[in-house]
Parts: sequence; C-alpha cells; structure tokens
Amino acid sequence: MSEENKIINQEAPEASANADTQEVAQAPAATSTEPVIESVPEKPVSAHDDFDWSIDKRNVSSYSQEEKEKYDAVYEGTFKAISDNEMVEGTVVALTKTDVVINIGFKSDGLISFNEFRDLPGLKIGDVVEVMVVEKEDREGHLHLSRKQARISRAWERIVELHNTGDVVTGVVTSKTKGGLIVDIFGMETFLPGSQIDVKPVTDYDQFVGKTMEFKVVKINEAIKNAVVSHKALIESDIEAQRAEIMSKLEKGQVLEGTIKNITDFGAFLDLGGLDGLLYITDISWGRISHPSEVLKMDQKLNVVVLDFDDDKKRISLGLKQLTPHPWDTLPETIMEGLVVKGKVVNIEDYGAFLEILPGVEGLVHVSEITWANTPINAKEFFKLGDEHEAKIVTLDKETRKMSLSIKQLTPDPWNEIETKYPVESTHKGLVKNITPYGVFVELESGIGGMIHISDLSWLKRFNHPSEYTKVGADIDVMILGIDKENRKLQLCHKQLEEVPWNALQDTFAVGTIHEGAVIRKDEKGAVVQLPYGLEGFAPNRHLAKEDGKSIGADETSQFMVIEFDRNEKRIVLSHTRLWEQAKATEKEAENKERKVEAAKTRKAMKDIQSKVEKTTLGDLGVLADIKKKIEQGGGEKPGEAPKAE
Repeated sequence: MSEENKIINQEAPEASANADTQEVAQAPAATSTEPVIESVPEKPVSAHDDFDWSIDKRNVSSYSQEEKEKYDAVYEGTFKAISDNEMVEGTVVALTKTDVVINIGFKSDGLISFNEFRDLPGLKIGDVVEVMVVEKEDREGHLHLSRKQARISRAWERIVELHNTGDVVTGVVTSKTKGGLIVDIFGMETFLPGSQIDVKPVTDYDQFVGKTMEFKVVKINEAIKNAVVSHKALIESDIEAQRAEIMSKLEKGQVLEGTIKNITDFGAFLDLGGLDGLLYITDISWGRISHPSEVLKMDQKLNVVVLDFDDDKKRISLGLKQLTPHPWDTLPETIMEGLVVKGKVVNIEDYGAFLEILPGVEGLVHVSEITWANTPINAKEFFKLGDEHEAKIVTLDKETRKMSLSIKQLTPDPWNEIETKYPVESTHKGLVKNITPYGVFVELESGIGGMIHISDLSWLKRFNHPSEYTKVGADIDVMILGIDKENRKLQLCHKQLEEVPWNALQDTFAVGTIHEGAVIRKDEKGAVVQLPYGLEGFAPNRHLAKEDGKSIGADETSQFMVIEFDRNEKRIVLSHTRLWEQAKATEKEAENKERKVEAAKTRKAMKDIQSKVEKTTLGDLGVLADIKKKIEQGGGEKPGEAPKAE
C-alpha cells in the first residue's frame, strides 16, 4: 500500500477498512500458482468511483435531494443574469498597473485596460462605472467587459437624440483630418467639415485643435454610427436673428459701421453686425483704383453709407466715397485752361487715354492731341497704365465735369516751318514706325513723317509686302518728293536716292543674252528668277520646260535667255526652253547645210566622170541613173564612204 493511500486511510477509517477487506479477499488469487484468466471490464474504474460526495466525512451527515436543489437555487441566485452587449454597472474592486478589476455581480470579475479610463484620472476602488458585456465567457472562460464600447453606445444614443431635437451640444476639437476636424462629443468622435467651421472661409484648421466649442448635429449614419456636426449652423442662426433686426431698421443714406470680411476683384464685403453688405470698387474712391486691396485691408473697420438694399434678396449696396465731397466740386481755382498739368494714365481707350490730375479729376487726351503728325496713332501703343505724362488743359467744364488735354501742344507746331526744314528733294534719315501692305510710314521727327509707297522702295525688285525690304524700328534714308501742308503729309521715296539702273543694264540684258539665274518663287503662271546685279526676271511656265520634258523647280539654278527687256515697265522676260530649242534648230540647220555641200560635191564629181567616159554601156547607164536619183533626193554618199549595197 502506497503512502498516499495511508494518508487517505488515516482521514477515513471506514474507507480504509473496506479497502483492507477487499485486499484480503483478493490475496489468494494473487498468490495462486495456477494461471488466472481475468475478464476485461467495459470501462476503466478510477480509484474513487465508489466515493459518495454527498456524505460529510466529518460528521457523517448528508443532504436530501430537496435540500440540495434548494441550496443550489440559493447559490445561483447570488449571480446576475446577463447577456452579451448588455450595459451594466460595475464596481471597481482592484487596480493593477495596467488593468482595472470590475465586479458586476457575475460568477467572475472582469478586467478592463486602464486606457479606457483616461478621462477618469482619480479612479479608485469602490467607484461605480458603466460597462458593456462584450462576452460572458470568451475562449479562455473569462468575462470580457469594455467601458469604451459602453461610452460609445451611450454617446451614440445621446447624439441621435440631439439630432432629432436640434439641441446644441458642447464638444472638444481633438485633431485635424482631411477636409475638416475631429470633435469629441460624449467620448465619441464626430466629423466637423471645414465648410461648417465658420461662416467665412477657414484655411488654418490648426487654430481650432484643443478648443471647446458648441455644435449642432446636422447628419447621422445609423449603419456605421457616424455623425457630422456644424459650428457654422449656430453662427448662422444668430446672424439670421441679427440680420432681421438690422433690415427692419435700414434706410437709404444711413451711415453704418462695418468690418471688412472679404476682398474681391469687384469690391469688398463688410460685416454690418450680422448682415453683409457689398462695397463696389467704383464706390470706394472718387479716383480710379485697379483693385480694392490698394486702399482696403482685411478686418478694417469703416463707416459706410447705405446706397440701396433689397429686403427680399437681403442685399445691401454700400458706399465709401459718398461720405466725402466730389473732387470736381472742390476743384482749386488754379486749375484752368492753358495750365500744364501732370497726370497718371488710369484708362486707355481706342480714341484716347484718361489722365488723373487729381484724385477723382480726370482729363481725356484724344489721339489727335498726342502728336502733330497726321498719321494714325494707336493710343494703346503710346500709353501704358500707370505712366505719368505732362499735358496742357485745352478745355475745362466744371458743370459737366469734363476736361480735354493735349500733349502735342506742349511743343510748337513743326508744320509751320515744314518747307524750310524739309524742302522738296532734300534727303533725310527716318525711323520706320509702321508697315502696311501698300507702304512704309517713316517718322523724321516727332510729329513729322510720311509714307514711302511700296513701288518706291527699289528700282530693281518688286515686293509682295514692304516687310520683305525693311521692318518696324529700322532706320531708312528717304527723299522728300512732295509736301501736303494742309493735310500734314509728306510724300517720301527711297529708290530715288540711287541711280536708275535700268538704263545702264539695258545692253547687259539685251534680248538674246544668256544669264545664270535662280528660281526664288514659283506659281501657276511662272517663276520669278533672281538675276545678276540684283535684277529679277519672270519666266512663264511654258519657258521653264527642260529638254528631258521636266520643268525647272523652285530654288533651282539654270541658264536663261532674255526674250524681252522693257526699260519703262522695268520688266525682263526669260526663257530656258528657248536655249535648247535654238540649239536643236542650229544643229539641224548645220546638218542641212552639210548635206547641200556634199550634194554639190557629188554633182561636180559626176560631171567629171561623164566628161571622161567616151562610151557608155547599158550597165553604166543604170549606175549613173541611180546616182542621179540619189543626188536629186539629197542622199548622195559623202566622200570617202563606200556605196551602200542595194
């Protein structure tokens, strides 16, 4: 018998006696020399299968079945009946470094991580908290509780209620996210879009992180338990009330104080204390400004006058310049006709430019008052916005608030002495100011200029456009051909400065002369050929044919014959075809001459033969007849050649 069995027997004498009795009964079988065949039991028998657990070993007492069921019911009644996802209250019974032990009255306690109690820094044993039963018994048999899910569930219920009632709730902005902010409400994260932060655009989201603000729940998603909140909705509701109050007291001409909340290209929006008004750029200053930001700044406070308003559309038009007198009404007496003033270009039109000589006081410089020249001038090329110019006041009308200015009258009229300074046939150097399809406009000095017709640019070349010869901004020598003082025009030329080349080149390019030329242009009529000495000739298409049947192409160089030279019309007509056609004709003519010479020689030889032959035979007569026939046909043999076989 083992030591363990001895201990058990000391504690339970009866059990030990029974066990000894069994051992004695089995002893003879164990010591028998005859083999004993033991039967295999159907299932193994443990050491304590005969132990009666209902018997109290100390006082040998037992419970009846009724008493056992009674005490079992009392035991089961000490525990709560809970289910998964149920919200219950629990008591903190212990605190560890990482977890909080919660007793909810169940068979076992639950552990919750300290991270879920960060909002309760003073948590202690005995505190009662609300938790959610995630699982009564997880895989390891533990009770799984969560305070975080309990808070989220309760928070969602309250958020849904706030959405239904429209009540205001306070939340803390915890962080920034794409497109907006994250707001903690009742411990649950909600989304605040950037457009719902304020009534005015917000670009810096970081300034709101960590702030406690009021919100309205404007949208919820039950499926994913997501909520969208708005702070702008609260502001708008307050503004609407203020707006209604202001509109009820609004009058035209009323002066209000406003704060600039936005600046655009066309004006500025002012906050009038819950109501917005628009200050157009034209009502900011009596003078012209290109952008409101030149005189206004964000968050600047201004006194403005109500020009107009619309109750239905809730629009208010404001004015700033109307609070000061119009500059024309306070124009100094020193501003008069004939006075030379300096002004800034504030507007440019096709007909002229407006110069601002005082804030809000402008004068027009018409294009006809820019220069003494009679050539057309583009005001947008002469003036630049913001530039300053001196001008003379020509007319002034304070009643209609109009002023005309002149720049050209600052200097004497150069046309008064035009015949003296620029006599006919005098030569000068000018500046190309403009080029048109029919000529070049040249300026000799400010206000003095004229045009060179395209035909007066060169003796030798014909241009399709003057830009082929010169360009704007280039210097050019000119000769005065005529003066039109009344219309302020000069007739200019350029080719007359050179000797007329056509007289000198008449012999060089006489009809029939041959020259090398390059085709520079070609069209359906023919080709323009560049010749020596700068001349150009024209070859019709039928005169461009080559001997091989092809035609001379553009940029090709070849030999050309002059077939026409007209000094008066300054025209040269060329032909390449005539060259090889004449060569063929000459060759044919030479062949014909050679045949005639040979025929003459043959006739002479025949006469010599006839004179020597005294008697002829019938055969000789036949040969002579053939020779005579060939001579008559021009096909006699050349000297030195053998007669052809018949």
